[in-house]
Amino acid sequence: MNTPKFPGHRDDDAASGITLDHLLGDESLGRVRRFAKGAYVWQADDVADRIYFLREGRVVLTTAMPHERPIVLLTIAPEQPFGELCLCAAPTDLRGTTAYALVDSEAVEIKQSTFLPYLHQNRAALDALMVTVCLRLKDAYHRIEVMAHRGAEQRLGRLLVRLATSRERQGRIGRRGRVSVSVSHNELAQLGGMSRPHVTVTMGRLRARGFVDTEREGVVRVDVASLTDYLARVPRTGGRKRASTSAGEQPNRVAKRTD
Repeated sequence: MNTPKFPGHRDDDAASGITLDHLLGDESLGRVRRFAKGAYVWQADDVADRIYFLREGRVVLTTAMPHERPIVLLTIAPEQPFGELCLCAAPTDLRGTTAYALVDSEAVEIKQSTFLPYLHQNRAALDALMVTVCLRLKDAYHRIEVMAHRGAEQRLGRLLVRLATSRERQGRIGRRGRVSVSVSHNELAQLGGMSRPHVTVTMGRLRARGFVDTEREGVVRVDVASLTDYLARVPRTGGRKRASTSAGEQPNRVAKRTD
């Protein structure tokens, strides 16, 4: 399964958050583990009792929905931590997500019971962890806002705007002030909780309206200003605005899903 290599939901500034450097070279706090491409780091029913720092490779965190297509929550690059929510978990709490190696990867695994005392003794590491948590919380709010839109154009459009304007992925400004974003239709589907065919159809609509165009395979140019203005004007559900009901007529309160 192809998974986003970027992602726009990676830490906004990895250098300001906690990394392997904050372990002060003391990787003896944990053990080094190697994961072959496609291997699970954890599954949904595993206990959340350890944190990881990626040394090499790339790891993807997804929702745990075995009977539905998963949604990518986060992609981890080397030096970055993942599994940090174990620090606020009870001893028997489960992960509730899955994490797997996108490519052959290597990570330092540290037990919660070891890492918490280390943080108490290292203020710099604690401060850096707080930055990482805040950055990821901010990004989670952005993702919730995107996913709250049921209309395909609204959801996909706002996701593209988010990717194009992310500080982590500033892209490059091209002709007519468009921002280039490296992302495939399959990656957009996984990020937006949509099917790939639906993404392709919706991208065709946005392209016809002049908001996006394809620079080359896997690279989309986004007219952020025009697309943002359009999204502010179209209905939240992506359908046409319903005419006012006549007196005594009960409005249909069931919104039809468009995706």
